[in-house]
Amino acid sequence: MKLLCLDIPQLGASLEKYQPHMLDEARHAWQMYKGGVIRDIYFRQDRPGVAIIAEAASVEAAKKALAEFPLAKAGLIDWDVIPLGPFTNWETLFAAGNA
Repeated sequence: MKLLCLDIPQLGASLEKYQPHMLDEARHAWQMYKGGVIRDIYFRQDRPGVAIIAEAASVEAAKKALAEFPLAKAGLIDWDVIPLGPFTNWETLFAAGNA
């Protein structure tokens, strides 16, 4: 299952509080990437944080894996995990009268 995972800063989180965890955070992300859980990872442009495209058996499995990030373990972030599916409305583009 493909998932969009958006970090959620927790109350009291700040860049200063994140800083001691950032090297371990990057190492953990690399391990998840090598393990096939993270497929893509991006820095958010609207605020500090990341957006991850992940692969997991379920939303629950993804949340369990994401909970292992150092920032999550420190109580500084949580995750919004959104399951994704294939876009199946291509046919409407080619229906009679839409060409």
